[in-house]
Amino acid sequence: IGGRERAARLSLPPPRPRRTLSHTVDLSLLKQAAIFADLDEGELARVAEVCHEQKFVSAKTIFKEGEPGNRLYLIAEGEVRISRQIPGSGEEALAVLKKGALFGEMAIFDQSERSTDAIANSDCTLLTITRSDFELLMDFNRDVAYKVLWAVVRMLVARLRVTNDNLRSFLAMSMF
Repeated sequence: IGGRERAARLSLPPPRPRRTLSHTVDLSLLKQAAIFADLDEGELARVAEVCHEQKFVSAKTIFKEGEPGNRLYLIAEGEVRISRQIPGSGEEALAVLKKGALFGEMAIFDQSERSTDAIANSDCTLLTITRSDFELLMDFNRDVAYKVLWAVVRMLVARLRVTNDNLRSFLAMSMF
């Protein structure tokens, strides 16, 4: 290398190390989400690679009922209120979710519109995974896909049992 080329090379700043979010994602936070609970550390690291961070100030809408759903969310910090607008009554809060809670996942699986509103109940930091990233993760990591999909089956069965119990109670009360 000639003197001029060497001088030009030396004056360039060194390449910046690439930092991916997977280095900053707390894998134990991912493990708290029911759909990722069965994954080992290496598999959780693969999930972390497709996570993106979003911050919301208190009272900011994350998504609204009826909007297309293209990502799931995991609460890293803060709280999120899941609610519905009731005509003539206003907002009905269905749940207040805390750190470690996963929401918005239904839209990832059935490609439907959002069924509720999600609003930052406090300043919050969320990890998100887009539908396309989630699908790629499942396509190229069969062990991850197997574990995640079985976790989803268990989650849906549990939700169905709760719905059945609620319906049974409602029907029993309506008989009187």
